[in-house]
Amino acid sequence: MFFYATVAVIAQAKNFLVPVVLAFLLSMVFAPVRRTLDRRGIPSGVSSFAIVLLLIAGFLSVATALAMPVSTWVENAPKIERQVQSKIRDASAWLNGLYEANERIHEVTQPKPESGDVQRVQVADQNVLTSMALLAPGVMTQFLFTFVLLLFLLASGDMFYEKLVHVMPTLKDKRRAVRIVYGIERQLSRYLMTITAINAGLGVSVGVAMWLLGMPSPVVFGVIAFVFNFVPYLGAIGGIFSAGAVALIAFDWFGWALIVAGVYFGLTAIEGQFVTPYFVGRKIRVNTVVVFLAVSFWAWLWSAVGMIVAVPLLVTFKTFCDHIDALHDLGDFLSERHAETDAPALENGEKVRHE
Repeated sequence: MFFYATVAVIAQAKNFLVPVVLAFLLSMVFAPVRRTLDRRGIPSGVSSFAIVLLLIAGFLSVATALAMPVSTWVENAPKIERQVQSKIRDASAWLNGLYEANERIHEVTQPKPESGDVQRVQVADQNVLTSMALLAPGVMTQFLFTFVLLLFLLASGDMFYEKLVHVMPTLKDKRRAVRIVYGIERQLSRYLMTITAINAGLGVSVGVAMWLLGMPSPVVFGVIAFVFNFVPYLGAIGGIFSAGAVALIAFDWFGWALIVAGVYFGLTAIEGQFVTPYFVGRKIRVNTVVVFLAVSFWAWLWSAVGMIVAVPLLVTFKTFCDHIDALHDLGDFLSERHAETDAPALENGEKVRHE
């Protein structure tokens, strides 16, 4: 009952909890940077203000790069949908029967002009850009709240850590609290900095590849690859489908859509199978199945923002488990497979089962 109630509260309080969680995660990520600047004689308030300004500038740069192309695509969505259907119909002859059947059903279900006693109800199409404009103030308010709270958290220095150590009853608990906090900082900082650099490289690679293939707005696809890749697995799938859909409209030959999607998939596969495991996997060893489930769970709760914060929250929880004896087994379960320990344990388990 407590678990169900907790999930319900987290889902219901999304508008408040999302900026709070983002602010605390970002504060732990950039706390080492702020602490380094403190040692160089820069006041915490000045360094915190500079960090927040840089984050806002980065966010606005990404939003500006995506705003115009995405708004154009959304505005022309009906026209694009008709073009996609037309090209798919031309490329796949077996779909012609399906479209013809759909049109016949549509003709049969529509009232005849001579039936004057039948009232026809027509729902006016709502402009998608209007809907986005109505949602924009709430989204901007949450981001503003996130950055303001982040500024206060960074400018307060290590006050929260000092309070945490102060309330711990024993010296052992104080040391454990300090290890947990600094462990979370170290893991999150390494993860975010490394994954940001990897995503930037992927964005540049995708942008250059789209430019060489003659895709429209290749810079936009580079930004999409950079942003989407912060979401494990699902982000790559979304980028592949986006590139393939635009290629289907931009080129006359249907095969170009498969080529563009294949190139995008190849670049993300290289990044996911070789680059990220080499640079990130050695520092953050988390079970890939658990990562996928965490992304799906938080996406269900908090939609797009949940997918972004899923891995940092999982890393935070795993760090807690690694430093608390009672949760050590759970932390080991969340970790990836250790060949030197898991395989002998499995063999011993099979031996015991047979005996």
